[in-house]
This record gives sequence, C-alpha cells and structure tokens, in this order.
Amino acid sequence: MTEAATRRAPGTPCWVSLIVHGLHTTQNFYAELFGWEFGPGPEQLGPYVRALIDGKEVAGIGQLPPDRHLPIAWTTYLATDDADLTAEAIRACGGTVGVGPLDAGKAGRMAIASDPAGAVFGIWQAAAHLGTTLAGSPGTPVWNELVTRETSTVAKFYQAVFGYETEAVVSADFDYQTLHLDGHPVASLHGVGHALPRDRGPHWMTYFEVDDTDEAAQRVVELGGHILQPPREGSGGRVATVADPEGAAFTIVRSAGR
Repeated sequence: MTEAATRRAPGTPCWVSLIVHGLHTTQNFYAELFGWEFGPGPEQLGPYVRALIDGKEVAGIGQLPPDRHLPIAWTTYLATDDADLTAEAIRACGGTVGVGPLDAGKAGRMAIASDPAGAVFGIWQAAAHLGTTLAGSPGTPVWNELVTRETSTVAKFYQAVFGYETEAVVSADFDYQTLHLDGHPVASLHGVGHALPRDRGPHWMTYFEVDDTDEAAQRVVELGGHILQPPREGSGGRVATVADPEGAAFTIVRSAGR
C-alpha cells in the first residue's frame, strides 16, 4: 500500500470515474466487491460520490440524469497542467472534446474527450483534488489500458497530445505498446483488431487490484455482475475482465509479486 497524493506529471492516469443510472445500487455493488466506503464529491454534473479505502480517495461514481442514455463505462482521467490547452491539442490532433473544459468546484478543472478512434477519456487539471490518493492495495486502480483496433495510428495521437514515449512489443501477432513518461511505464495500448467488442468499440480499461482474482470474479457474479473473460494468467498477474450490473467493464488483477 502506498500513498499517491502527489500532483502527477501531465499524461499520467490520475483518476477513474463511472457515471451510472442507479447510484446507490452501484455503490452497494462496489462496496461489497472492493470494500469501498463513500464520501461526497463535487456535484456540478449531478450527484457524485468519491470511493474511499481507509479514508483515501480511489475512484468516483456519479449519476446520469434520468433522460440521458449513455454507455455505462469507467473513464480514465489523464493529468494535465492546463485543461484548456490540452483540449485544444486534442482537437488539433484529430480528437474530440465532448464535455468542457469546466470547473469541478474547487477540486479542479476537467474535460471529457475521445481519441480519433473513438475511445473516451478524461483530462484532469488538479486543484484541491489531486486524484487517486492510494495505490497498490486491493480495491485501488493499478493500471489503465486502451483497447483499440490497432495501436500505430492512435499512439501518434497520444504522443502528440501528452508527450509519451512508446515501447512496442515486436511480434507479428501481438499489437501492444507501453506508454512511458520520464522513463516510467504509465499505461498501455492494446490493438485487438476484429476481436474488439462490437457493443463497446475502442475503450480505456481500468485494472483494479484484488487479493484473489478467481474469488473476486465469482463475487462479481454473486453481486449481479457478469464475467466477460474468465480468470487467466497475464503478463502482470492473474486477471479477469468483468462487468458490473449496469454493464461497466473493468479488469480485476492480482498483480504478480503480491
């Protein structure tokens, strides 16, 4: 378990957030799965709570207005020192800014955007709220991966906007790139071609740490969610891809070395 309450370098994943129809039902699901407790967050975009572990903020959950019917998905937020300049860069590099930039009270300034392939992500300019303040323990986000059709084109977009260095896996049948900042891996791009889910398209995937991947996957089902990809050994540990009762997909992982 490590503290993570520091201002992140631009481009670093710093927060994950979920907007749902049933806020209280979703809170109950994640409380039972990850042991989250909840505190109030900024309500500029509607009812919103922050998930807590040992009093430390790890994620956000908000509620959609009743008349809005948007895909339910976890959103990865990337840090920026200037949300307005980053939004301009996103547009200039072929992306789209769908919401903002706008102030989230005293917490910071944010926008919701999509890359040229359509994957949605957020940008966060921290003020009072720096982002996730705990790392490594069960229930915390530990990795973020863009699942897309192919990585070469979209990698150029993220490099241009955030200044990433990339490291590609050299393989004829595996399209994978790791994004680095200051020599440290911060996220990854995974090209899956025609295996991309038709109902979701390109999307950012959040990985949450668990004590036991198989037990957590079974617990997801017991709580009304479902398994998208059963537990398996991955390069970073034992993983499973699951969805909550409203269909938001995420990956659970017991990281190698834990």
